[in-house]
Amino acid sequence: MPTPRTYSSENGLDTLPPYFHGFALMHIAMRRDAGRLRTAAPAWNGAGTPWWQQLRETIEWHHTSEDDVLWPGLRHRDPDFDAQARELHDDHEELDAAMHAVSTAIAHRGDGLVRAAQTFEGVLRDHLRDEERIVFPVFERLGERAYLAEERKVVSSAPMRVMTHLQPWMFDQAPRRSVAHVAATIPPPVRLIGSTLLQRRYNRTLKGILK
Repeated sequence: MPTPRTYSSENGLDTLPPYFHGFALMHIAMRRDAGRLRTAAPAWNGAGTPWWQQLRETIEWHHTSEDDVLWPGLRHRDPDFDAQARELHDDHEELDAAMHAVSTAIAHRGDGLVRAAQTFEGVLRDHLRDEERIVFPVFERLGERAYLAEERKVVSSAPMRVMTHLQPWMFDQAPRRSVAHVAATIPPPVRLIGSTLLQRRYNRTLKGILK
């Protein structure tokens, strides 16, 4: 029996099937922003607080939508996934605790933020690596059509406050080829708003964290 392929977004998007790219871009964006937080933490002045709140809301939606929407859909299509989904739920609880510690440090004017940011980045990276190790083979077994049907349910579950920055956040620093592939799955009016009005709004929020 051939050995299953090991996929990871840390190895670059070119190593992944194109229909994985939307999911992978969110993971890449989370790692990118965890790095931004770690860099900003030593000189935190509060200007990045709206940016952090937006990031935390997006990550919370991402893993809540997995627990409530994507994992049940994958269980229905792939019964072998059930035990692994419980493991991922426990990881989400650890990530919630790490994000709470960051928010607490920010609320105390950055006191303890350096350590909280480092812990958050480590927990996030470990979780995303483990999640991809588990779910990417499931995506592959499902095939493109079945997986994308589940992904559309996930995206439609996003609250408006997440939806209004999801597209520019995902596409920030992403390779053009992947942006083009994922953008092709977005309705043209939504894609246009995302690349104009919502992009400008995202850029203003980003100024709070970038030096």
